[in-house]
Amino acid sequence: MHELVRKYARWHHLPHIWCPGCANGIVMRAFMVAAEELALDQDKTVLISGIGCSGRITGYLNFSTIHTTHGRALAVATGVKLANPELEVIVFMGDGDAVAIGGNHFIHAARRNINLTAIVFNNLIYGMTGGQYSPATGLGARTTTTPYGTLERPFDISQLAVGAGANYVARGTVYHTGQLSRLIVKAIQKQGLGVVEVMCYCHTTYGRRNRMPNPMDGMMWLKENAISVEAVRGEVPEGKFLIGELVNRDYPEYVEEYERLVARLRAEEHELVRTR
Repeated sequence: MHELVRKYARWHHLPHIWCPGCANGIVMRAFMVAAEELALDQDKTVLISGIGCSGRITGYLNFSTIHTTHGRALAVATGVKLANPELEVIVFMGDGDAVAIGGNHFIHAARRNINLTAIVFNNLIYGMTGGQYSPATGLGARTTTTPYGTLERPFDISQLAVGAGANYVARGTVYHTGQLSRLIVKAIQKQGLGVVEVMCYCHTTYGRRNRMPNPMDGMMWLKENAISVEAVRGEVPEGKFLIGELVNRDYPEYVEEYERLVARLRAEEHELVRTR
């Protein structure tokens, strides 16, 4: 692991600002393992993040990186990919970043099925910006803005991606780290939008209000409530969630379709000029 950190981390930006025991570092490690397996070219891989605790990851990883504004990471990533389709573009977002202020970008990136990888840190809360409830916060959870418990049903982020048209959708956790790295590898390899929802914990702003005040509480919650897609029979029990590969399909990818359109129009223009 030390060699991975030496290769892929920006040492001059460490130590990180995440809380001791934060799950974000586990996601960063899982990504490093995936990057090593895929032998990603650090100069031709662009990592993009938005605002929030998860957004800091682009400061710590030694790739070409962009730390953009809240909710706009996928919009910026779309522009990068269209400008240079040869680049590998990977986007890191929190649950609020991805499906609250960035919700329309998330839906339409999946609908276009553009060849990006979106890694969503789902810790069920706005961790950095004050502990408000997010679109992923569960019913009854206590936050700074719902001190008596949330009344709104949460988004199922992975199923939102499936319904909107992403080619590859998976869910992992920071407890099941080996599986998480494998899911990230497959998402990056997949042509089209690859989404990996990572179930995390935030013991600081979420856990203290919801009887999980330390990192081990969050880990045990993930262990006890995750069910493998291979093991499930019938409906998922209330309060549990599936982990593993949820969809893997081959809808047309946007950049390829765009380039085919440009090539066809150029050929038609050339033929028109030739026949004049």
